[in-house]
Amino acid sequence: MPPRTRPTENVWKYPRPPALQQTSAHLRVVWKYAKSGEEVVIADTKRGYRVLETSHPPTYYFPPEDVKMSLLKNSAARRTMCEWKGMALYHDFAPQQEPLAKARIWSYPSPTPSFTQIKDYLCFYASSSTNPNTIGGWTCYVDDDTVQAQEGDFYGSWITPEITGGDRGFKGGAGTWGW
Repeated sequence: MPPRTRPTENVWKYPRPPALQQTSAHLRVVWKYAKSGEEVVIADTKRGYRVLETSHPPTYYFPPEDVKMSLLKNSAARRTMCEWKGMALYHDFAPQQEPLAKARIWSYPSPTPSFTQIKDYLCFYASSSTNPNTIGGWTCYVDDDTVQAQEGDFYGSWITPEITGGDRGFKGGAGTWGW
């Protein structure tokens, strides 16, 4: 079967306020243990949603039944408020026999009316922000493409080959907060 190709998308053509879009893309998050090298799929769906917002690569949301919820714990490490989606609840990833990956997953238990479809769905930062040599780490995929993390540590968007920021790039990195 030939690889799936998606049309090029420029994030500067995404809407504001953001749009919620169901996606049939195969979304996965795979954890690799540091010591053993063992890989464990912690999230896997073809029933996800993505949020498209001006200047940001998409964020992807997984239905909770397609996530290994037994490996997640509610986190007190972080709270954020999105003017469009509501108050985010963060989750720590608790891999067996390794330290927590703190507050790298979030959900909206009480989203705003425009985002009720993603109530309790989970969104993963593209990076587990761990040292894979000592703690392990995850890799995210859209279909067969390995996701690149958005620069910075506030937004959790996923960059795949068809997503472009054009000449202006993506919001998130140094010098882009005022956009």
